[in-house]
Amino acid sequence: MKSKHRQYLMLTIPAVLLLLCFIAVPLINGIRVSFFKWNGYSQNMTFFGVNNYINAFKDPVFFSTLGNTMIYGFGSTLFQNILGLSSALFLNMKFKGRNAVRVILYMPIMISGFIMGHILYYFFQLEGGAFNTMLGWVGLNPVYWTGTGLGATLACMACNSWQYMGICMIIYLAGLQGIPDMYREAARLDGANNWQVFKHVTIPLLIPSITTAVVINLIGGFKMYDVIVSLTGGGPGRSSLSLSYYIQLLYFQDEKAGYASAVGCIMFFIILIITVPINAWLRKREVEY
Repeated sequence: MKSKHRQYLMLTIPAVLLLLCFIAVPLINGIRVSFFKWNGYSQNMTFFGVNNYINAFKDPVFFSTLGNTMIYGFGSTLFQNILGLSSALFLNMKFKGRNAVRVILYMPIMISGFIMGHILYYFFQLEGGAFNTMLGWVGLNPVYWTGTGLGATLACMACNSWQYMGICMIIYLAGLQGIPDMYREAARLDGANNWQVFKHVTIPLLIPSITTAVVINLIGGFKMYDVIVSLTGGGPGRSSLSLSYYIQLLYFQDEKAGYASAVGCIMFFIILIITVPINAWLRKREVEY
């Protein structure tokens, strides 16, 4: 047994080395750079202490960007899970063409977020956009969907929710197909209707799937970047930025590498502080069957 344990441990070494090289080392270096004033290109770095972190909490753009990131994270998670669970419940039924519908609903994930943002730009644009064209068919005036920071933020969130809801759909579909039918049948024999079966049987047994979907969606939403670049460019102004996009602008456009690193560290700890308790809370509600 000790020999097998040693062999299994040896097999994990390549994965551990990859994690160290591509996650741990960049994270430690990012934390180090966050304490310096640096433009990202010069060989000279001036120690700045915690001033980059202090400046972040004095920066109005940081707070507006943080608010947008919360919308992207929680909003995308909410809509992706609602759409994904609804699609999974529908596709869990037997009907002709079910596999084709699965492929169609999952297909948007195969397109990169950057390209998807460009595609949906032609839906949201003011002049000649698909949505405004449809409004014109019923005699309504065109709407400048991305004309305000909130409108642009919601448009990006909607695009991300629609594109990645297929991930939730697959997770929930696997969870639904793993629930034994005897539990639903027993509930119906006790007089439960469809809603009661769903609420008291299906949902509790789906908690492991819900945990996985929620955590994946939260992290993905908080890190949203490519859709925003191609759909709104962070505009109008910088009012629809996410923290990921703001970090990129600070580093490469504003040449504030130290400040960008500080914002990145803050973003990392925000994601950690939010996702770990949610994951733990959902894990406690899992039931065995």
